[in-house]
Amino acid sequence: MQRKKFQANINASPERVWKVLWDDTHYREWTSIFSEGSYAVSDWKEGSKILFLSPQGEGVVSKIAKLVPHEFMSFQHLGIVKANEEIYDHPEAKQWTGAEENYTLKPITAGVILTVEMDLTPEYLGYFENAWPKALDKVKEIAERSS
Repeated sequence: MQRKKFQANINASPERVWKVLWDDTHYREWTSIFSEGSYAVSDWKEGSKILFLSPQGEGVVSKIAKLVPHEFMSFQHLGIVKANEEIYDHPEAKQWTGAEENYTLKPITAGVILTVEMDLTPEYLGYFENAWPKALDKVKEIAERSS
């Protein structure tokens, strides 16, 4: 697994960027870059389970490992979801077990720097290297148009 880092400077407050990242309506908008209709199911509390899903019921099951509002969110991936079923023991699921996805918001003079760090398997490296910059551009667009 390889950790990759993606960043964007966003001219909006940390509170505004946080809302764009995790508010359901905005989350669905920016994650459509990865998969149209993507959504998350969670109570958004540290230690809770979170499902990252497509409309077809495919995705990833994770845990909110650390949450500091408006500053940091860390997900630890536990398995996959296929046909709305959580799978932990399949080889495809095990390759993601323990992988992290971290979001850090660092205030700067004109807004924030949003940094996303993600552990990636070799077969998904190219996909996410292409998709993350587009997704961060979408987060920036949403946050700046509404701030």
